[in-house]
Amino acid sequence: MASLADLRKSYERAELSEGASHADPLQQFEQWLQEAIGAEIPEPNAMTLATVASNLRPSTRVVLIKGYDERGITWFTNYESRKGLELAGNPFAALQFHWVELERVVRIEGQVIKVSDAESDSYFHSRPLDSRIGAWASPQSQVIAGRSVLIANAARYGAKFLLQPPRPPHWGGYRLRPDCWQFWQGRKSRLHDRLRYTLTANAESSAENKAVWIRERLAP
Repeated sequence: MASLADLRKSYERAELSEGASHADPLQQFEQWLQEAIGAEIPEPNAMTLATVASNLRPSTRVVLIKGYDERGITWFTNYESRKGLELAGNPFAALQFHWVELERVVRIEGQVIKVSDAESDSYFHSRPLDSRIGAWASPQSQVIAGRSVLIANAARYGAKFLLQPPRPPHWGGYRLRPDCWQFWQGRKSRLHDRLRYTLTANAESSAENKAVWIRERLAP
């Protein structure tokens, strides 16, 4: 059996310099995300979401990004799940993308808000029918007696709603509004590139009402 302490990898695929990176972190993220999609790596849209409960215990899970723009990063889930309840008590969270094949990590921190009902409705009705029924069938994060509970729930709601299930009131979207981004590019000899973008305090009062970011290099 291989020793975990002996596992090594030399990162030599690319670099991330201040001169070649975008001044706007959203543009940098879009470039890297599109490159991840273009490289056809497995699930480039998967991101780890970290939340913190009222007892200060953190928890993580993988969710899928469903949109991004100047307002933030969007995903959809059950509001009554563990992550939903934790966000209700503490609206600050962190996201992480890890594109292993490209030797890249993106970390995003900020406050989370619910998206509008109209936005949640629009996305919900774009989903496949079985996914819409699944949103009703799964009491996410709750203890159930077995898989048969899910199967029975899916059958019951499928018969009830047929081809037109409405969006459950406990299901919808969240948007994380970033105030900090970090971009990490693996480099040789563990001298990795790591750039941090921090939203300045006067961003809201900028002349063009645009976010103002400070870009800094961090030691890896």
